[in-house]
Amino acid sequence: MSESKASSPASRVATIDIGTNSVLLLVAARDGSHVRALTELATITRLGEGVDATGELSEAAEARTLACLERYASEIAKWSVDRVEAVGTSAMRDARGGSAFCDRAQAILGVRPSVISGEREAQLTFDGALIGLEPQGILAVFDIGGGSTEIIVGARVGRGRGTLARAVSLDIGAVRLTERHCHHDPPTRSELDAVRKDIRLALKRAPALKGRPLVGVAGTVTTLTAYVHDIAPYDPRRVHGAVLARTELSEAIDRLAAMPLAERRGLAAIEPNRADVIVAGALIADEICEASGADRLLASDRGVRWGLAVELFD
Repeated sequence: MSESKASSPASRVATIDIGTNSVLLLVAARDGSHVRALTELATITRLGEGVDATGELSEAAEARTLACLERYASEIAKWSVDRVEAVGTSAMRDARGGSAFCDRAQAILGVRPSVISGEREAQLTFDGALIGLEPQGILAVFDIGGGSTEIIVGARVGRGRGTLARAVSLDIGAVRLTERHCHHDPPTRSELDAVRKDIRLALKRAPALKGRPLVGVAGTVTTLTAYVHDIAPYDPRRVHGAVLARTELSEAIDRLAAMPLAERRGLAAIEPNRADVIVAGALIADEICEASGADRLLASDRGVRWGLAVELFD
């Protein structure tokens, strides 16, 4: 499998987002001005496990992620794609050993994953998250990852690329905050308060959010939306563009934080491998709503991989 020449127009592309908690695959085709998913896969590999404490990628986390990339390479081969691109985000930016991991990933995929900056991640997130959604004007898009949370304020006019006013990448993520503070099952009130304290401190660096419509992207928001609206099995068509009210989010946090992990893992709408970090992720979403004054947010099932696909087609 190899990346095709840029001079040759692509009819099918594959993009991979290697995140701190999950690895996402999109194989897409372009129909006129629209990008259409041919297949999408999501696998929680927890590449960033332990990175907050050690600063290194662990052998076990690398092995899980490389096994996932093997499966994705086999899937991509079924679709005869013209271009393939893979990117790595927070864990690969933060951890030592990323270059050796990329060498091994390149041997599997035929292309070397690019470790992208927070600024590039912000642009791809903003553009990808809004594909298929209606909101226009000045918006705030946020992406809660495993190791970091990106908050992007930008302008969207029509269906073209957004113009970013300000974007930040904050070192608060669902995995990072869970590993740092949540050591009891279920988490104690003092542990949850410590998570909120870290989030509030980090949000002091965020763009001004007051009055901005909110769009939440990635697994925490989509999982919470599926949980609140009882979408099980998960259906991206029902989640993408769904409204999550602040009151619904607050009630979900109260319920989930009170459950033992085993009970959370048994919930139909929550993937078992996400159950241990969903509470910390939900607290990040709640604090972003608090900072913005928003009583609702719009869920997006898209993001970096979709923004990257649009670029490959251009």
